[in-house]
Amino acid sequence: QRHRELALLRAIAATPGQIRRLLGREALVVGAAAGVLGVLAGLPLADWLHGRFIDMGAIPVTLERTAGVFPACAALVVTLVGAWAAARISGRRIARIRPAEAMAESAVERGPARGRIVAGLVLFAGGAALVGVLSVLRTEAAATPVTFLAVVVSATAVSLLGPYLVRFASVLLAGPLRAVGAGGSLATANIRGNSARMASVVTPLTLLIGMTCTVLFVQPTLGDAARAQARDGVRATWVLAAQGPGVPSEAAGAVRGAPGVTAATEVVRTTVRVGLDKYQAQGVTQAGLARTWDPDVTSGSLTAFTHGHDTAAISELAADRLGLRPGSALRLHLGDGTPASLTVAAVYRRGLGFGDLTLPHDLLARHMDNPLAATVLVAGHGSRDELAAALQRFPGLSVLSAETADRLQADRQQENAAVNYCAMGLILAFTAIAVVNTLAMSVSERIREFAMLRLAGATRRQVLRMLRAEALSVLLISTALGSGIALAVLTAFSIGMTGSAAPSVLPLLYATVVGAAALLALAATALPGRLALRARPAETAMSRQ
Repeated sequence: QRHRELALLRAIAATPGQIRRLLGREALVVGAAAGVLGVLAGLPLADWLHGRFIDMGAIPVTLERTAGVFPACAALVVTLVGAWAAARISGRRIARIRPAEAMAESAVERGPARGRIVAGLVLFAGGAALVGVLSVLRTEAAATPVTFLAVVVSATAVSLLGPYLVRFASVLLAGPLRAVGAGGSLATANIRGNSARMASVVTPLTLLIGMTCTVLFVQPTLGDAARAQARDGVRATWVLAAQGPGVPSEAAGAVRGAPGVTAATEVVRTTVRVGLDKYQAQGVTQAGLARTWDPDVTSGSLTAFTHGHDTAAISELAADRLGLRPGSALRLHLGDGTPASLTVAAVYRRGLGFGDLTLPHDLLARHMDNPLAATVLVAGHGSRDELAAALQRFPGLSVLSAETADRLQADRQQENAAVNYCAMGLILAFTAIAVVNTLAMSVSERIREFAMLRLAGATRRQVLRMLRAEALSVLLISTALGSGIALAVLTAFSIGMTGSAAPSVLPLLYATVVGAAALLALAATALPGRLALRARPAETAMSRQ
């Protein structure tokens, strides 16, 4: 936007070094002001986030928040260095070329440099490679960082190749835009003639839509697959749940003696370590296990697991990662650090629904802070009233159908996902600010253009209609690119984690994301546009000469 100003400085004998120092010092001044304001705003925001995470149960109440000098200084330094480097890099060409060339370049839009195109193609290939890697990752800890890295790399490729993508899209949108009238024709000409400027607006919107969709649909994809596996694998008629810390073993024993009950399986859940890696594990009582639980055994035997006190069952994904099979020795450390050596008796498919490792209940419970069962699976033809009567001595316990227990599990997953949404909300808010800033600046720099259109006979309404048509075009391009990036990443994530190329996408939530992006785009275009059109066209055109 400042090429014309900098070109004039070069024309009146400013040296390249003076231009670079001017830009660098301006960036340091602006960066210092922004950094200080950001630090002051970050302190109360950190306090609010700390309270929210406590309310959600993500961190304990006893974990106090501390505010030291180092984080504030580090944030300020990063802001200054980033602003200075960005200003020096973006002004490098205008400071290096001859003054006459600088004046010529300021008058017309220059096409993308060859290095930018090469970098864009490299990053596009890198994004595709990350998507391919994501499709073979089997653990959430490994897949999550790659998921968001793939979105960022792909969005960066869009930013570098943006002018070409915008020109291609303008050809597709030319017909619909002509139907809008004169404003649509002007919008088509602007998109084609100023593809670099339009690409700078498309990039943050693409990142906003792509990142938001990825954040919102990663957890549902994983949670729905886990619930589906658990739903298919639970054979129990009833599920005992507790409002307190868990279901005591005495309550499970009382249920086993109730009329019509054929089996009651106590389930405790924790994490164990195999080597340096953590794995989700569950402990189950082994008597009558086949009547309440079906993990879809693919090798080995569930019977061998139920008849051994030093045996374990393991999911296919964990077995592949650890190189285990039925008969192999599994060496692990329990929750309190106690080492244990077990023999793998069965390998099962439904690891998302039941955890990577299944161990004997007593072994796991002895080494947990809370040995009470998270749930008790009850098989048989006993009625709810008969089970409730057997549990009269145990207040706080409830008898649920398998369907009700599944719905409660879905609610708990939604609560856990709220923690991730809150943390990622900061990134999305930053991206939204970038979208508004970019759109507002893109409109504000076109005051002279609007004045010339008015002098050529265009009405104020036609110019505003042109801006709306441009904003909608940018939104369509960004939605297509952002949705495409998110769909590719989510599909690869689903293949790797669930084995199915069917990510869970909620249509209403997706429509909300696109609607919010549209609201941002239209508001950030319309408001600066109305302000720019308040001045008289003749005065604006003369003052901008």
